[in-house]
Amino acid sequence: MYNGDLVKLRAYKEDDVERAVEFINDEEVKKLLDSNIPFPMTKWQEEEWVKSRKAETNFTYDFAIEDLDTGKYIGGCSINECNLKNRNCTIGIMIGDKNYWGKGYGSDALKVLIKFIFEEVNMDKIKLNVFSFNKRAISCYKKVGFKEEGLLKREIYRNGRYYDEVPMALFKEDWIK
Repeated sequence: MYNGDLVKLRAYKEDDVERAVEFINDEEVKKLLDSNIPFPMTKWQEEEWVKSRKAETNFTYDFAIEDLDTGKYIGGCSINECNLKNRNCTIGIMIGDKNYWGKGYGSDALKVLIKFIFEEVNMDKIKLNVFSFNKRAISCYKKVGFKEEGLLKREIYRNGRYYDEVPMALFKEDWIK
């Protein structure tokens, strides 16, 4: 529905659920996304999560990320929280298919999502949080214009030690430039 150079952002299909469960249950993917104890998710839980995310009622928007050339479902991105009064939102992204990591698919999907947020949803600020050990994601976010807004010290416990969480943001006026 919304195309970039490498990806299309579209609605989720029933066929995507099996693959989404595979992605979210991959140990490496899970540790990069979830601040809770990394525990497997069932297909039923994923289906219930998808059903609970209705844009009309809670101002969340979820997109499947599809490879533009092959039509293959490779991940997802979302507007997770919208504050309509203050015109800001929080986003998340996951490229679950590791064959697409480090090849520009994440940054292309973010560019498409950012354009949607600023031009269609009319937000002024986009926010996200990333774990300090997720260097690839931090690099991707900076590449599309996000800037660090601070540091939440020792916010997440992973692999026997504490890590920081990095809040980042992108303002509409900076994106337009």
